[in-house]
Amino acid sequence: MKNANFPSSSLWLALTLAMSNPVSTAAQEGLSSDSNLNPPPPMAPASVARTDRGRATVRAIRLTEPLNLDGVLDEAVYEDNLPIDGFMQTIPDEGQPVSERTEAWVMYDDENIYLVCRCWDSAPPDEWIANEMRRDTQGLRQNDFFGALFDTFHDGRNGFNFYANRLGARNDQWITDEGAPNQDWNPVWSVQGGVFDGGWTLEMAIPFKSLRYLSGDDQTWGIQIRRAIRRRNEYSHSAFIPASTGGRQSINRVSAAADLVGLDLPPAGRNVEIKPYVTSNLTSDLTQTPAISNDAAGDFGGDLKLGITANITADLTVNTDFAQVEVDQQQVNLDRFRLSFPEKRDFFLENQGLFEIGSVRLQRGTPDVEDPAVFYSRNIGLSPDRRTVPIVGGARLTGRMGAYELGLLNIQTEETESQGPENNSVLRIKRDVLARSWIGGFFLNRQGPDRLDNRVYGIDGLYRPHEDLIVNSFFARSQNPGIQGDDWVLRVEGQYDSRWLLLIGTHADIQENYRTDLGFTTRTG
Repeated sequence: MKNANFPSSSLWLALTLAMSNPVSTAAQEGLSSDSNLNPPPPMAPASVARTDRGRATVRAIRLTEPLNLDGVLDEAVYEDNLPIDGFMQTIPDEGQPVSERTEAWVMYDDENIYLVCRCWDSAPPDEWIANEMRRDTQGLRQNDFFGALFDTFHDGRNGFNFYANRLGARNDQWITDEGAPNQDWNPVWSVQGGVFDGGWTLEMAIPFKSLRYLSGDDQTWGIQIRRAIRRRNEYSHSAFIPASTGGRQSINRVSAAADLVGLDLPPAGRNVEIKPYVTSNLTSDLTQTPAISNDAAGDFGGDLKLGITANITADLTVNTDFAQVEVDQQQVNLDRFRLSFPEKRDFFLENQGLFEIGSVRLQRGTPDVEDPAVFYSRNIGLSPDRRTVPIVGGARLTGRMGAYELGLLNIQTEETESQGPENNSVLRIKRDVLARSWIGGFFLNRQGPDRLDNRVYGIDGLYRPHEDLIVNSFFARSQNPGIQGDDWVLRVEGQYDSRWLLLIGTHADIQENYRTDLGFTTRTG
């Protein structure tokens, strides 16, 4: 044991036994990462085709005019097209039909993709749970809600998740590599709820401009539609997902999604977003020597987001101001290690999951541990003594090219009274391998005149050799002038998650001289 209080490695183990109804043969065999197992497209007026193993294909309905979002399903399209039904429970009764009748439709026009539901409920309305109106609140998961995940590139790995309750409270997430979702992604979309005699409805409109996708005729997406009935702790899906994926996290299993066919999609366009700002102030202080009277000052800057292609985005920032950023949730720290906070600055949120190096959290049961994280963007704009440092400007390029994902980041900070200017750079590349695995590499560099240059490089990967087994690992080495040896970090995490057994193990080894100025490490040695 080193450092008296902490061993150089740690092991966390959990065993969970689940006692419930035996799973059906169809449910046992239903899940596969191969979307070719989905059935042929349904013929109109049918909206869904199914196999006896829980796979599904959904037909998107082309509209000639925009849908009226009023929560009242009185348009002719609902009479002319049969609904998507046959939802299957994930929990509590895996593979069994949804306990309450559930109907859904997926439609689109030139501007939006629409998701509509008619959720029947045999309970009286005072037993329906809908008491949240806040966006992205954790409490929304304690409500009855409905939503869907869209795998817009049909890669079985990444997706956009939208859901809402009947009051219109919304949540949106960006899921990367079937891992923990980015909760701070907030695109533009609309939802309207309603009530009818016997249940409630939702009509959602998601602009294509809020998504990343490949345009053209006869496109295929992945889709997973979900309904939650809170009083029964029930999660049901349009395509089968096993109970071993957990409850609310089961939607992250993008590879289990149904095919969404019949999409004739409009051009993605340039998707240009400009966020300028201007500030001014007027100061008078007659008690100061010399006195100040009506001293005017001001500043300006802004952010620019540019969609270079459908799946490659550039972000530029000049004289950055983060005054509009949501405040961090207050935390109480009872130990001697600093806390980690999620990134909430818009400039760093685009495709944030690509830059998660060493902090990938597995599907279920893993402690919320980000230590050691090789890249922690909250360090950009902070001095060594945790003071705010102004950002002069920067650029960020993220996107996908075939089987590769690429991320480039460069930020220049301003010179202050306590330190000189610094440059922060990150290069990240990942490649998809096999059905649901990937391997990647990274290089980080921070340099300035007032402290030693710091470079970190290494490799990482996630391997899924079996449906129930995930192995996530990374190796990184740091370079600092005058320091050699004992300068690397290794982390390996494995999870076996079946219906009857949950087994998780983690091993981390952080050497004495390992240091990452752009990462998060509470202790070394």
